[in-house]
Amino acid sequence: MKASDLFVQCLEEEGIEYIFGVPGEENADFMMSLEKSEKIKFILCRHEQGAAFMAEVYGRLTGTPAGCLGTLGPGATNLITGVADANMDRAPMLVLTGQGSSERLHKESHQVMDVVAMFEPVTKWSQQVVNEHTIPEIIRKAVRLARSEKPGAVLIELPEDIASRETDKQPMTPIRYRRPVVDDKALDRAWEVIKSAKRPVILAGNGCIRRRASKQLRQFCDTTGIGVISTFMAKGCVDMDADYCLYTIGLQAKDYTYLAIEAADVIITLGFDMVEYHPRLWNPNGDKTIVHADFLPAEIDENYHPEYEIVGDLAHTLWMLNERVTEGGALAWDLSYQAKARSDMSAELSEYKDDTGPGPIKPQKVLWDTRQVMDADGVLMSDVGAHKMWIARHYQCHEPNTCLIPNGFCSMGFALPGAIAASLLYPDKHILSICGDAGFLMNVQEMETARRLNCNMTVMVWEDHMYGLIAWKQTGQFGRHTDLSFGNPDWMQLAQAFGWNGHFVNEAEALKPTLATALSEQGPSLVVLPIDYRENDLLSQRMGEIEFTI
Repeated sequence: MKASDLFVQCLEEEGIEYIFGVPGEENADFMMSLEKSEKIKFILCRHEQGAAFMAEVYGRLTGTPAGCLGTLGPGATNLITGVADANMDRAPMLVLTGQGSSERLHKESHQVMDVVAMFEPVTKWSQQVVNEHTIPEIIRKAVRLARSEKPGAVLIELPEDIASRETDKQPMTPIRYRRPVVDDKALDRAWEVIKSAKRPVILAGNGCIRRRASKQLRQFCDTTGIGVISTFMAKGCVDMDADYCLYTIGLQAKDYTYLAIEAADVIITLGFDMVEYHPRLWNPNGDKTIVHADFLPAEIDENYHPEYEIVGDLAHTLWMLNERVTEGGALAWDLSYQAKARSDMSAELSEYKDDTGPGPIKPQKVLWDTRQVMDADGVLMSDVGAHKMWIARHYQCHEPNTCLIPNGFCSMGFALPGAIAASLLYPDKHILSICGDAGFLMNVQEMETARRLNCNMTVMVWEDHMYGLIAWKQTGQFGRHTDLSFGNPDWMQLAQAFGWNGHFVNEAEALKPTLATALSEQGPSLVVLPIDYRENDLLSQRMGEIEFTI
């Protein structure tokens, strides 16, 4: 068969369902082969970056890679931001790029650049196909690496002449392996430390969502009562209504959740990724007793030097801890500080729930109403900007993987294309993306993709006519900010031009019913509201004054 046919058959054998992308001349053979596939759906996008974000969200929601495709040169460079975002946020992904004929790669040539070398810093592995007979091995290795801990992106580059060659090779059958489990003695030592603690607390990271360790974690907390503080990307690992849910940490400022960590004598980190929230921010003196439980050993850092590491499959580790809890006797911990932290934070979450004033709407009110309207299993995606900080602090979750926040590489432009991927996976669920006016317009062209696919999804834009997060940061550091303002389109005309439903909300009391309407509409909907970002500086001031005594 033709090498490109073999390539597609290998992807089918791996269970790949979607490839998002923008093809070029050098992908021609591959695209003709892909068109014949009955198992893989190709989603034509309007920009390669949007395609990469779609593949990232698919990977984060399923744990299985999707593909994103671009041609050589500028097609590949357009992919790289979304690929880097997926890789640092631990989303499995296959990056598929074309390349010029291998006969001209050794010399100066039209659009030719070293794509493999360019992608090496932002992928787990990057490989050019130099021999058509190696395609089955390369794809088998690529998918295994993308799925293995910690998951991430893998690049395969297929030159156009190799894609058209003949081969008699056949796809390799995927063989999945069971992840290694923690050593019993190591876990016994860690459990003794936890048992003997006075005020233990759990810091849950991305791994708690990624490998569906949530069920075992909830069982552990139901039995022990130990509180769980989530990073941005671990939201929903425990139910927001559980007494042991202590909400979210990561605003790089003192908060109720930070005080709970400050009061703890033993911190149990579960699936914690240092890229999310640097340990110097929650362990500034490097003196906390840390029990590290993750799929891999801890990253080396002077503020994160765990005395006890339990390395292995995280869900199995929690199952083994649950076995020891059941076998043990009474546990004498002081968890009163956790109840105080939860109570104080809960009061802040509901502070503006009844605010009905006209004009710019407070972020707290927006997120309170959003939580009331969204189903428990609905998926909210945050773009990057000031709104991300408010979502992280004020939007809590009932289920894992129902709030996706890019918090490793933190690229703007994520949420609109991400909503498209989520809507393809879950056409009957509430799918909502929240963007700033800056981030939304970075991939605005994917509005056409959403309309063409008739995606049931809603995008909410918080309008402040500036790069609000940068203004917030500069003001906090310098007392003022540089010129960060810009203009915006007529949002309702924009929605109409792309065939979207459009809603503009200019008073708080209209937000909840309008959002409910948008989420129930067929096809994509846009909801735009003026946001009261005066609350940014007020929040910084309030967090600087937060304190309670243990």
